[in-house]
Amino acid sequence: MGVVAEKKKKKNRKDSELKPVAEKEEAEIAAEAQSDEDENLSGGTSPSDSGSETDSDRQEFSEDGEFEGNESPVDSGAEESDSSEDEGAVKTGGDVDVSVSDDGRGDADENESSELPCGGEESDSSEDEVAPRNTIGDVPLKWYKDEEHIGYDITGKKLKKKEREDKLDAFLASADDSKNWHKIYDEYNDEEVELTKEETKLVRRLLKGKAPHADFDPYAPYVDWFKWDDAIHPLSNAPEPKRRFIPSKWEAKRVAKLVRAIREGRIKFDKPKEEPRYYLLWGDDSSSTEKAGHLAYIPPPKPKLPGHEESYNPSLEYIPTQEEINSYQLMYEEDRPKFIPRRYTSLRSIPAYESAVKDSFERCLDLYLCPRVRKKRLNIDPESLKPKLPSRKDLKPYPVACYLEYRGHKGAVTSISTDASGQWIASGSSDGTVRIWEVATGRCLRVWEIGESVQHVAWNPLPELHILAIVVGADLLILNTGLGTEVDQKKVKELLHVGTVTTSDDKTPAVSWLQDDRYKHGAIRLQHFKTVSSVEWHRKGDYLSTVMPAGQSKAVLIHQLSKKLTQAVPFKLHGLPVTSVFHPTRSIFFIATKKNVRVYDLLKQKLIKKLETGLREVSSIAIHPAGDNVIVGSREGKLSWFDMDLSSQPYRTLTCHPKDITSVAFHRSYPLFASCSDDCTAYVFHGMVYSDLNQNPLIVPLEILRGHSSSSGRGVLDCKFHPRQPWLFTAGADSLIKLYCH
Repeated sequence: MGVVAEKKKKKNRKDSELKPVAEKEEAEIAAEAQSDEDENLSGGTSPSDSGSETDSDRQEFSEDGEFEGNESPVDSGAEESDSSEDEGAVKTGGDVDVSVSDDGRGDADENESSELPCGGEESDSSEDEVAPRNTIGDVPLKWYKDEEHIGYDITGKKLKKKEREDKLDAFLASADDSKNWHKIYDEYNDEEVELTKEETKLVRRLLKGKAPHADFDPYAPYVDWFKWDDAIHPLSNAPEPKRRFIPSKWEAKRVAKLVRAIREGRIKFDKPKEEPRYYLLWGDDSSSTEKAGHLAYIPPPKPKLPGHEESYNPSLEYIPTQEEINSYQLMYEEDRPKFIPRRYTSLRSIPAYESAVKDSFERCLDLYLCPRVRKKRLNIDPESLKPKLPSRKDLKPYPVACYLEYRGHKGAVTSISTDASGQWIASGSSDGTVRIWEVATGRCLRVWEIGESVQHVAWNPLPELHILAIVVGADLLILNTGLGTEVDQKKVKELLHVGTVTTSDDKTPAVSWLQDDRYKHGAIRLQHFKTVSSVEWHRKGDYLSTVMPAGQSKAVLIHQLSKKLTQAVPFKLHGLPVTSVFHPTRSIFFIATKKNVRVYDLLKQKLIKKLETGLREVSSIAIHPAGDNVIVGSREGKLSWFDMDLSSQPYRTLTCHPKDITSVAFHRSYPLFASCSDDCTAYVFHGMVYSDLNQNPLIVPLEILRGHSSSSGRGVLDCKFHPRQPWLFTAGADSLIKLYCH
């Protein structure tokens, strides 16, 4: 208590000493303020201030009529800082009261407030950022809760709070204001801020978890700046300084001890093995001296030593329950335990082993019929047996992700086809419509109501003939799409005009050529006597082939569009035909049946080759652009690659899909081929064919494309490559067409 009392006395003594000094300073400040007021009232200025004052430094307090004069902002700021109160009137010792407002100066006119000097010089920064009005920094706003201002601007003036309007009026005003949804209240500066379109986009991207700027790539390829293939030195190639090397005394003693032992002969080295000078020229390797050192006897495998469960009176935890014993009967014999522990009262009550005679007989039979033989075991690394395939990064580009979806069909999309320019894609659906889409935008350009389920669509391969072949039931519809220039349209209309139809030598024509005027741009309808399953164009765009599986001898027909002529192929078909394809460069025709693929020469009219697929049922076929390789898809999910120059047997058979393969396709220019299946996936492969006949084709699986959903047990029904880009189109039973890009 004495220490506390002594501290209080010292503090009171110090306050009494400082009090006269503070009263003296206040008196001097009041005297200076009184003299300044007298000069301002008289309209005069001091000699020292008159030379340095400018018009921009003057402030006139003329609104209340009490005071008019000149006063520098520095003096007013000094008076405010030295005064004992932040607000109210400042008394200067006389009868005159100067009214000081909250912003640290008199009630100046708003028109003359712009004459005050701006805070700070003009910034030369290249950024277009606007500095905040309030400069309180990290000071909490709750400290200004009971004040009439919220902080200070850059010149040190107080920022007065705005009057709060009624909430009902504010709500009604916001309801009438169409731009209210992108206005926010800035509590820090006490003002409403209207967001621009760019700021709104930034907020939306941030809410979605994306980067603020649209041009930012979150998946940019990683570049390791400090790594390269032929690096032989570390980043710092400075050698270790010699001062860090400390020779070990223990190592020196150990080396000296070993040297002494070698000199004395206590440590002897093995002599190098000498090769024999003579050897048996006709001797057998089995009788060599190297193998003579091995043991001829091979011991039998040792069984596991018995444990507690083999005891005649084991613990209760080793004895299985009846439920476990019943579960053993449901197991396979090789997985079933060989011994089931049981509990006996004594060794005398243990029964004899019931399989003793049987095991002894089997053991003797094994020794008699199957003597042990020493066999060499190959020590091969399993990884070395795998084929050396190139990296997928080196095989780019190829389609990897879905880029666009074409929506519009209400039923399963059964077939798709791209035009020669790659600008449009045609699709046929089970809802009885045929649509033409713009590839780049996904916009539907044309829709034709056919009335029946569309089985197959094929675009004419010539870029100037915008003709579409459509298979509907037993009819083949050759339709003018109406695309292209006027010159192209004139040529197409002349080609699709049916005049006098040229008939073949047969008495009963297999196909009737009819003009169909139900469509806007014109069409030709070819009526067959059986249901048509597929149609394929010749590379010249004048011939096309149709397949009727139930047509018997006229199952495969070839039509000539310019002459309106139809003829059956002069070959005997062995089996039901599935599809037919023309050779991309030569006059060769491929016909695929359920078991085999037959290759015919149309000029010589003879069979060239028969490809034995070995598959259960062929579903689709595609020809390589070079014409020497063929891929065949099957109903069992297998894909076979045939090299026609090599053999009639498959070069490779790939088991990739668990369900039926519906379509296969080659790319025209890139070394890519694809297959699609009812398992809702499409597989993309790299298939490089070399001009050197001694080098086999390179087949590498690249990507599995997913995205389609199953409908009525069907998945992806068709797939086609873009003619110029490494893109893949897939048509699914879920009425969607997807575009996969690289």
